[in-house]
Amino acid sequence: MIKFGSKNLRIPKWTRPVYIVAGGMTQYKKRFPEMKLEELTMQAFKMLLEENNLKKSPLEIKGLINFACYGEFADHFQDQLLCEAKVHDYLGLDPLFNLGIKTGGATGGSTILTAASMVAAGQADCALALGWERMDEVDTWTGNYYISTAACKDFETRLARIYASYYAPMARRFQQVYNLDEKVRAAVAVKNRGYAYYSPFAQQGGKHTVEEVLKSEIVCDPLHMLECCAMSVGSCAVLVCDEKTAYELSDNPVRVYIAGGSHTLRASDRRNMEIPLLPHEDATTYEKLYKHLSSSGSRWPGFESFLAARFAAYLTYRMAGINNPIEDLDLVELHDAFTISDIQTYGDIGLTAYGEEEKYITSGDAYYGGRCPANLSGGLLGTMHAVGATGIFSAIEVLWQLQNKYDQFHGEDNMWRRYGKVKPADWKSLQVANAKRGAWVSHAGVGSHVTVGVLEKAW
Repeated sequence: MIKFGSKNLRIPKWTRPVYIVAGGMTQYKKRFPEMKLEELTMQAFKMLLEENNLKKSPLEIKGLINFACYGEFADHFQDQLLCEAKVHDYLGLDPLFNLGIKTGGATGGSTILTAASMVAAGQADCALALGWERMDEVDTWTGNYYISTAACKDFETRLARIYASYYAPMARRFQQVYNLDEKVRAAVAVKNRGYAYYSPFAQQGGKHTVEEVLKSEIVCDPLHMLECCAMSVGSCAVLVCDEKTAYELSDNPVRVYIAGGSHTLRASDRRNMEIPLLPHEDATTYEKLYKHLSSSGSRWPGFESFLAARFAAYLTYRMAGINNPIEDLDLVELHDAFTISDIQTYGDIGLTAYGEEEKYITSGDAYYGGRCPANLSGGLLGTMHAVGATGIFSAIEVLWQLQNKYDQFHGEDNMWRRYGKVKPADWKSLQVANAKRGAWVSHAGVGSHVTVGVLEKAW
């Protein structure tokens, strides 16, 4: 791990502003035997082109694209290397150049970061960022094995061959250091799965109770079945533009700021360091925490925190002018692959101070109507974890909130019918009133790669 030098903490400075104008996605399911991968990605692309109230025709919009970035976690699932080439050809975008992006669970966020950087640098004026995962061509245990091989085989893989076995000891350690009540973990599952109930895209939305969550089958102690996301199939896409193109295409473009961080895969070798401070923190913020960690035999980031998430937030907040995230952001979409990863992230991105993560849930701040609601999409626990698409999915849900389009994409009867579903009689809107800024986190492994993005209303 690097010891920070004079330029390591440099805040990214793009040469021109970058915007996102539209998003599209498929529904998410365990299996899509009726569709090829290319057909799934076309569904997301078509929604982007046709259903976002853009001011040009789909063919005209395709005529503006000059770069494409594609995110996919693992070629293994399709037994097909270089899937991005097949997808790019099927979308009718040859001979434009394209890049395939792979950073584990953070692949979606990294795909947007790459597309945005290309636009910021002038390599493109209009770039497509599209991701997918096809996890249904192998059985569940084989899929779990493939995913687990993203961890370090010399260290983490020895724990087991499923990712829950990596997060279970993190949950135990977090509970030990910060005295986290397991009912708070369960409340996260209830909240996120409950919000997914209102989404036609969702794979496993539902109304549960804390008691149901804690009585559900143990996957890897202490994590219960309802605290874990499912394997998903699906695709997502966003259109990333320079300022001129953004306003030519949309009356409600959203400006994007995004940066990333990384951290060792060696979960037991997280070296002691000072916490990089976010804009609302100072040298006194963590005096008591350092003493507490020392007395409990721990260190920062230890096994309780994600340095990559803190580093990404450190950069992105300063890019976007975020002074205090709980006050300056109107909503967030977090990477809740497991309830514990959701909770750990609260401190990492400054929604609470480290050691006070529980308060974000118990205070009501994280709920619809709270100060900064989280995962109104249903998140990964309720809606999806089609890994290569996940970070893009989270960005789209923030985008649609800022554009005041939650009801358009989640509440229209024809959207539910499209996916063979019936809109619940007790459906309710989760549109955040007058939302101006939102953030999303795209996270890999036990924190090996993380991007944090901020979207800001630009009209």
